[in-house]
Amino acid sequence: MFNVVLVSPQIPPNTGNIIRLCANSGCRLHLIEPLGFELEDSKLRRAGLDYREWADVRVHSTYSDFVDKCGNGRNFTFSKFHSKFYTSVDYTPNDNLIFGSEVSGLPKSIRCSENPEHRLKLPMLPDNRSLNLSNAVAIVVYEAWRQNGFTMNI
Repeated sequence: MFNVVLVSPQIPPNTGNIIRLCANSGCRLHLIEPLGFELEDSKLRRAGLDYREWADVRVHSTYSDFVDKCGNGRNFTFSKFHSKFYTSVDYTPNDNLIFGSEVSGLPKSIRCSENPEHRLKLPMLPDNRSLNLSNAVAIVVYEAWRQNGFTMNI
């Protein structure tokens, strides 16, 4: 099982889609406050909250709180500012896949605090701003899961 970590997500439908993704892939979802919505938000519910009973969703007050409670896996940060592609590493169960908010991305203090070999990006055409957060998370989750043979009990 992988841990998807969203630092200060702001758009309810993206988080709802990621809840659905986690429910269907067996990943845990960690949300780092502040959140740009209430977990009961109707837009979140429409996009994926009806999957919440099948998803393991945990909320942490800070990134440090997440690291203290769940920091036993390797941390992979994802940012357009990194240079290594997400396909260049071998993922293992309990890895933490860490993404920033839709508005401001992953804070530099977090993305640069991790092992340089674990600072990853998804390829995009030059001069484009970013991928949709739920799409980026899905791409990485399915690559990590593929590398592990789509094992159902990871």
